Amino acid sequence: MSVLLMQFAGPLQSWGASSRFARRTTEPAPTKSAVIGLLAAALGRARTDDLADLVALRFGVRVDQPGTSLRDFHTAHRFAGGGAMPVSERFYLADAVFVAGVEGERELIEELHRAVRAPVFLPYLGRRSCPPARPVDLGVFHELTLGNALDREPWRAARWHQRRRGRESSIRLEVREDAVADDGPVDTVRDQPVSFDPLHRWYALRGVSQRWATVPNPAHRAPATVPDHDPVSVLGGARCT
Repeated sequence: MSVLLMQFAGPLQSWGASSRFARRTTEPAPTKSAVIGLLAAALGRARTDDLADLVALRFGVRVDQPGTSLRDFHTAHRFAGGGAMPVSERFYLADAVFVAGVEGERELIEELHRAVRAPVFLPYLGRRSCPPARPVDLGVFHELTLGNALDREPWRAARWHQRRRGRESSIRLEVREDAVADDGPVDTVRDQPVSFDPLHRWYALRGVSQRWATVPNPAHRAPATVPDHDPVSVLGGARCT
């Protein structure tokens, strides 16, 4: 098996899993449906194309910088007639950074790697209004599992965020992966894409396991050492008269 790692960093991201009508929420981390959609777009696939090979990939994401939630309001008018659409709420993650990965057969992973480096359709972070601020590609790793690759990848948080936690030599990061049979209790989300066809979008349920990875902090600052100092030592030979 081989693993393709990607980083998602930008001023805004939005990863909807249950957005409906005028309220468009975001999950706290990239969804499998969004990442599979990004890869399919990079390959140049149409929305009606078969997704079976991409859906079969094992998916995981590491939260390197959780970001902050941001709410915005969206107004629009109908193209025909110019009538106003209902005002909608849009939720985003600001200043977030994630490391996501997919695991699968070597040939498919290498094809995806080439597509991510030279995409047919440009990638975006959940919505078209959210372009990436860094290169998406983090490389391909052969003979590694998805979990091993996520554990070994350096911390990708912004430098200012790393310095903010400079007292810590290592950082615990949340990792979310496709659940397997022996993972025990798992979360269930409806973000397993079956079809992106605009006339028949279909998403299935997916089990998600949670764990923690520990990575070094490159901005760690060792605490300053204070030399031993006795302020009255100079009075050692003094005598009172």
